[in-house]
Amino acid sequence: MKTDILAFGAHPDDVELGCGGTIAKMVSEGKKCVVVDLTRGELGTRGTDETRKAEAADAAHILGLSARENLGMKDGFLVNSEEYQMRIVKMIRKYRPEIVLANAIDDRHPDHAKGAKLVSDACFLSGLRKIETTEDGEIQEVWRPKHVFHYIQWKDIKPEFVIDISEHLDKKLEACMAYKTQFYDPTSKEPETPITTKDFYESLTYRAQDLGRLSGVTYAEGFTSEKLISLKNFDGIV
Repeated sequence: MKTDILAFGAHPDDVELGCGGTIAKMVSEGKKCVVVDLTRGELGTRGTDETRKAEAADAAHILGLSARENLGMKDGFLVNSEEYQMRIVKMIRKYRPEIVLANAIDDRHPDHAKGAKLVSDACFLSGLRKIETTEDGEIQEVWRPKHVFHYIQWKDIKPEFVIDISEHLDKKLEACMAYKTQFYDPTSKEPETPITTKDFYESLTYRAQDLGRLSGVTYAEGFTSEKLISLKNFDGIV
């Protein structure tokens, strides 16, 4: 499958929280978007890996993803190993994206920064012809994305550019709240965590609103880039 955007998250819900509005916007414009979760999120305080799997499927449906996969890496213990790199390389060559979105380059959860570097390295390796991978018994073609962008998560990292999600914030919030066990639920009897509070849920809106204020739109999501971005002209700049 040739896709436009391949988004990676260390855990199910990372993509929805970090760039769910951008994904919803791209899908609304006819782009093919695929999400690959590195782990099952099995160490999460609330819920189980099975409830997380069902929630991820619901969120995928809400966002209109073309596909969603889980690589089954070990939650809490991501390592930048050859084994894990090659699992990601196979996904990149399978979906052949122009753009890869990955975790924040630095964050509260150690898996996020580790996942960011792991995906970044795999994007480079995926373009090396002497690295051979197979899918369903056939040799995969090499592929290297044109861009690798990192979304912003818990920490307040200064973005290098933002995407206007003014018409898609509601879809982002709906996709996030598909993870019923993970976020604000005043009826839940499970332990409270930093992401289950009402304030965290409200932060999804006021953070997007603040980035929108700074960039001249209503709501926005921010990203950092691994390389300098070149524009052909000023068309499309808000």
